[in-house]
Order: sequence, then structure tokens, then C-alpha cells
Amino acid sequence: MKGTEMRVVLTGASGGIGQAMAERLAAAGAAVLGVGRGEQPPAAAAQPAQPVGAWVQADLAQAEGVARVAEAASAWRANVVVHAAGLPAFGAMATTPTAQMQAVLQTNLLAPMALTQALLPHLLRRPQAQVVFVGSALGRIGVPGFSVYGASKAGLHGFAEALRRELAGTSVRIKTLGPRSTRTGFNGSAVEAFNLATGTAMDRPEAVAEALLRLLEGGQAERFLGFPERLAVRLNGALGAWLDNGFSKHRRHLEANPS
Repeated sequence: MKGTEMRVVLTGASGGIGQAMAERLAAAGAAVLGVGRGEQPPAAAAQPAQPVGAWVQADLAQAEGVARVAEAASAWRANVVVHAAGLPAFGAMATTPTAQMQAVLQTNLLAPMALTQALLPHLLRRPQAQVVFVGSALGRIGVPGFSVYGASKAGLHGFAEALRRELAGTSVRIKTLGPRSTRTGFNGSAVEAFNLATGTAMDRPEAVAEALLRLLEGGQAERFLGFPERLAVRLNGALGAWLDNGFSKHRRHLEANPS
């Protein structure tokens, strides 16, 4: 699908990788309908033209928010949905509040599932359509400190994989984008310290946005970013428990900084 053919519903479009995605999609000629809990963000000083052509203010954790976005997407004649909204979670499991676990699973997993379900009747009527779930390498590699966040993204990957197979033969293509850690406000200072201590690389949001465009334009079902993360995703699927000792420095840092 060419950029000029895309009419994209983009959740989480107000900041971080979502904003970078909106800008890259717009530059490729796509029309973008942004979705966020707040009002449409102002255009960046470096790019005064607003990349989001329309905006829906909605809380996707609520049923009425999902219905509002589904209605707007249908009227927008959307043929692409990018689930980029998410909540972070980092820290030792023993110190993670239950309320935070519930919020992360609701936003990162249940909300995209519900919105996809609501949009499927419309998407199946389009000559061609795509749904992209923005997952994470952490959803395929169990890293200490990211048990809750990784669980939400692992669930999202499983949902996308099953749905991709369920919709094979229809006009709707289901895809997964798996970024690694990214330099945005999504990651707090504790995560940045963790990444520095463990030698974990962080990508610029523009790199993730470019990968999204390549995924939409191409025929692959999944795209993971970064090395050694791409290799680790494959090895983790093949070797599993054999890799457990490879995360000793991650575990030690977490034990020294549990919260």
C-alpha cells in the first residue's frame, strides 16, 4: 500500500513515537486521524504544518471512547489502523501496585483488542486494509523489571498472530511492529539508568516511525527493530530457558534499584 493510499487511524498520536509516526505518515502522503485522551497537540516549531488531519478525543479504556473512535474511523473511510497508544511499567514485581498492572493491561492490551473488534466490520468492507499493533521486543524477550509491560505486549503479539491467521484470505492484513527502547518521555529516568547500566541501546522515535512506514508499504507481517534485539527475539523463541543466565546484570541492577 502506498502512502498516498493510506487513511490512517493512529492512537497515541499526541506524543512520543505516536507524534513521530504522524509526521512520517503525513510526509509520505497519508491522511492521519489522530486519537488521544487530550486535545489535538500543537504542531512542532520545526514542522508548522499539522501532520494530523483530524482528531478524536477519546479514552480507549472506556467503551464509549472505543465507540466514538470506531464511528469517526468509519466516517473517515479509514483503511489503516495503528495501535500506538500505551502505558509504561518498570520496576521489580514486588513493588508494582496492582492498580498500575490493571491500567497497563487495559491500555496496552484490552483497548486495542476492543477497538479492533469494533472496526473490523468497516475494515472488511474496504478493498484493502491494514491493522498494525505496536508491540515491543520486551513482549518477545522476558527482561527483568518489565514483567508487567512485557506481559501486555506479549498478549498483544499473541492476539495479532491469531487474528492474522483468522483473517487470512480477507482484505485485512494484521501486522506487528516491535520497537526496542526508544528515546521519548515514555521512558522515565529509572529506565534510562537501567538501559545505561545494562548496555541497552535506545532508538530515536523517527527510526520507529520510518520502520512503521516500511511495514505498511511492504508485505511482511512482523518487523522488529535493532540488533541484538532482533536476534534475541528469535533465540528466545527457540531456546527459551537456556537464555535465563544472560540477564544477570539486568537482575542485579533491578535488585539494587527495586522501585
